[in-house]
Amino acid sequence: MYDVVVVGGGHAGIEAAMAAARMNKKTCLITMSLDMVGSMPCNPSVGGPAKGIVVREIDAMGGIMPIAADRTALQFKMLNTTKGPGVWSLRVQSDKIAYKRFMKEALLAQKNLDVIENGAARVLIENQKAVGVECTDGTIIPSKTVIITSGTYMTSNVLRGHTSTKSGPEDQPTIDTLSQSLRDAGIRTFRLKTGTPCRVKMDSIDFSKAEKQPGTNAFLRFSETTKKEDVLPFEKQEICHLIYTTPSTHEIIREHLHDSAMYSGLVKGVGPRYCPSIEDKLVRFSDKPRHQLFLEPESKELDTIYIQGFSTSMPVDVQEKMVHSLPGLENCIIEKYAYAIEYDAIDPLQMKPSLESKIVENLFTAGQVNGTSGYEEAAGQGLMAGANAALKIDGKEPFVLRRDEAYIGVMIDDLSTKGTKEPYRLLTSRAEYRLLLRHDNADQRLLAKAYAIGLVSKGRHDAFRAKMDALDQIREELANTHIRPDERIGRVFASLGYDELKHGTSALELLKRPKVTLKALAPVIGKEYDPELAQEIEIEVKYAGYIEKAKRDAAHLQAMEQKKLPAGLEYKTMENLSLEARQKLDEIRPLTLGQASRISGINPSDIAILAMYVKK
Repeated sequence: MYDVVVVGGGHAGIEAAMAAARMNKKTCLITMSLDMVGSMPCNPSVGGPAKGIVVREIDAMGGIMPIAADRTALQFKMLNTTKGPGVWSLRVQSDKIAYKRFMKEALLAQKNLDVIENGAARVLIENQKAVGVECTDGTIIPSKTVIITSGTYMTSNVLRGHTSTKSGPEDQPTIDTLSQSLRDAGIRTFRLKTGTPCRVKMDSIDFSKAEKQPGTNAFLRFSETTKKEDVLPFEKQEICHLIYTTPSTHEIIREHLHDSAMYSGLVKGVGPRYCPSIEDKLVRFSDKPRHQLFLEPESKELDTIYIQGFSTSMPVDVQEKMVHSLPGLENCIIEKYAYAIEYDAIDPLQMKPSLESKIVENLFTAGQVNGTSGYEEAAGQGLMAGANAALKIDGKEPFVLRRDEAYIGVMIDDLSTKGTKEPYRLLTSRAEYRLLLRHDNADQRLLAKAYAIGLVSKGRHDAFRAKMDALDQIREELANTHIRPDERIGRVFASLGYDELKHGTSALELLKRPKVTLKALAPVIGKEYDPELAQEIEIEVKYAGYIEKAKRDAAHLQAMEQKKLPAGLEYKTMENLSLEARQKLDEIRPLTLGQASRISGINPSDIAILAMYVKK
């Protein structure tokens, strides 16, 4: 008898299994192939806008993805640095082979965790409670809780042109019976679609026709535990390249649009809005004369290049023409052809904010099976599902993050409150408190909470406390450092384009000025600070007014979240509520007044009426 059984060894499954095991629960991970755990069947990268901050949040809660991403990165790049810190985001180009190997070793070394190579045929359910998993070979694995992280492997079909092949990603098997066992228990499923581009031989590309895209020349990391010697030095990092589609590319695609699985009627599922196929881009953005594509290396152990932005479901012969119409790829050799994949996903409106099913008790779901896209979104959900399964066994309150606490909180709230009809992708625009949810402060937001429930070790927590003490000391030093108008500060100000300093002031006060940094003030202060700590202080000081306003707004949200809605409220019979509000509230069963206010179709007047019922 296991405490937790996790189905699927993708990014969600890995984090779920390791989180439960860290919380001292006897855990089992079922995967069809141990060599495929942590697979990157699509883009060989981790991070990016919003997603990079999710990886930082996973690190603050003791997850493994940030460490694996750092140790196996081919290139580090900080994005959006010309904008405010609320949208800064780290992205790494990953070595997909090294990443899988790292994850396999981490799973096998994890205490309290067994890894079984098998397929999950169905979830065992008794009296609407999950009690284990039956494998494809008939093996029964009993468990107190079950976490489904099956990604795109449930009843999946690979689509190219006019052909549909029963298969999972990267020629892996698919299982038809798992989603049927969920439907038999009353859980709604729907079809989604995603896709991936061609891979081409690196030595067959003329890179002289492409623009070089190097990484950022600085020590960057996802995990606070990563040291400088753990990552690839900048001079050894790989270079990505940028090219654009040509008029010839567009002509070929338009001529063969009817051959695309997307437009031939073969595809039934809804594809990702924010990562469309190249033919979809041409249809939706017909006014654009060209589209950018990135040529990205997949691994030091492979000689293949990933064409980011060129996903397609065209037939193989058309793909040949399309790829050879691109600059530098006129004579390239295609190693692997692009495809679309359709699969079963679970309606996320049927899950609680803890990621437990509302229909089947002790059943949790995480990752792409919940209707999301992306490795990072999957890993974040997996960690939360693993933690909440462990807490459920102990009879403790679930671990739920608010929208002002984490991007992971924004994502899960969106899914469980609004649902999705297409693969959901995290965007900075989805977070109304994004200035609070920054790359630099993930540990300040989440580490203590994760430590309190057993996700983070004492050693990691002690290191965090030492960091916070160091930040307090720096603030105090800067507040007590008086800077007088003299030649030294005059030279610093002149180099930054400022007039002479007229009156003496504290170093902390000077930091409020644009372009003034602790590095620039070092000759005046007579001391240099750790770059990461210095950056945190600078952001805090320069954006103090905006941050305080965001905190006030968040406090209003917290007040709404503290108003719990009783589980047995009879919404259908509540007078004065709109008909739509009654239907939506009865279906979603929000836990708080705050969650109710975010349901599509619920008006402020409905919330006012609901508040009166709660008060009574």
